[in-house]
Amino acid sequence: MEEKAAVLTGKHFWSGDIAVAEGGIAAGCRFFAGYPITPATEVAERMSERLPALENGVFIQMEDEIASMNALLGASWGGMKAMTSTSGPGFSLMMENLGLGIMLETPCVIANVQRGGPSTGLPTLVGQQDMMQARWGSHGDYEIIALCPNSPQECFDLTIQAFNFSEMYRVPVLLMTDEVVGHMYEKVIVPLEEDIELVTRPRPKPGANGYLPYAIDEESYIPPMGLAGEGFRLHVTGLTHDERGYPAVNAETQGIMVPRLVEKIKRNAPKIYMYEEDRMDDAEVVVLSFGCASRIAKWATFQLRERGRKVGFFRLITAWPFPEPRVRQIAEQVKGIVVVETNLGQMVREVERVVAGRCQVKLAPNAGGRVHETEEVTSLVEEILR
Repeated sequence: MEEKAAVLTGKHFWSGDIAVAEGGIAAGCRFFAGYPITPATEVAERMSERLPALENGVFIQMEDEIASMNALLGASWGGMKAMTSTSGPGFSLMMENLGLGIMLETPCVIANVQRGGPSTGLPTLVGQQDMMQARWGSHGDYEIIALCPNSPQECFDLTIQAFNFSEMYRVPVLLMTDEVVGHMYEKVIVPLEEDIELVTRPRPKPGANGYLPYAIDEESYIPPMGLAGEGFRLHVTGLTHDERGYPAVNAETQGIMVPRLVEKIKRNAPKIYMYEEDRMDDAEVVVLSFGCASRIAKWATFQLRERGRKVGFFRLITAWPFPEPRVRQIAEQVKGIVVVETNLGQMVREVERVVAGRCQVKLAPNAGGRVHETEEVTSLVEEILR
């Protein structure tokens, strides 16, 4: 039966949520633990239908999001590619164990289908109000990877990319989609299985003597990951630990191990940046956006071009790490940047920090529950061009 195939090659009419689930399966995910929450429930529903029919596939509905995140970490250390999905309040509950996953350097993927908040907020309506929580939601110093699809096709493609980044850098990776993209139905093309590029985590040689699960490799900063049950001596703890994984609660170890967590992402950031650009060559103003808001933003730039305005479009596909070098370069070439996001101003703060006065920065805010009107974007561009 087709549904028992891991990769459903061909053309499909899928929602973004279904595409996230299928992207995860195509990436090799065989463990999903989650708690249903609108508007992410369809991801879990699809996984509950698909995974039990696949070899080694496991779906568990957990008692809450705290347990879901913990289950992912355990599954990953057992050698599984693991994933969960959630939204607003559930994402908040995952934050402590997201930090644990970062400290343990555990590959896994968390899909957050954002809705309007704070608190229970707008369960069935759109928001992009978790963008800073994605970056700073857990405690301590760390770097994170977060990707922002704006279509069901990208939900499929970027979920695979999220798993690849997660395996490559031994870090939980966030897929920051939203209610509009999650519930939007469009054509999704799934390639042949052999054409899907997959990455697996760096592994030590079986039975390697003296294996150190957190060894400091100054070239890659990413130690190979031995798995439970393979004969390695493993000790994993959220406490600051030495190269063996043993607790070492002192400033010296903290000063070595935590900077490594940060540097392994920072040093590789140019390989992680992904963005879309359109009509940038002669642009005097650039409209910057991401996720569902980017579709309105791009349409606004088309309308402005029809009026003869020199406007470019820039879309964040990688939100974190923020593509700082490219945004700074743009700021040196234009009169202003208009940031379009479905919140009252989150990513605009990062834009302002990077721009640092090189050009004007204006925000097209939206408290959530709806998408922008085109005029909310075009009017700000016209203000800068006057």
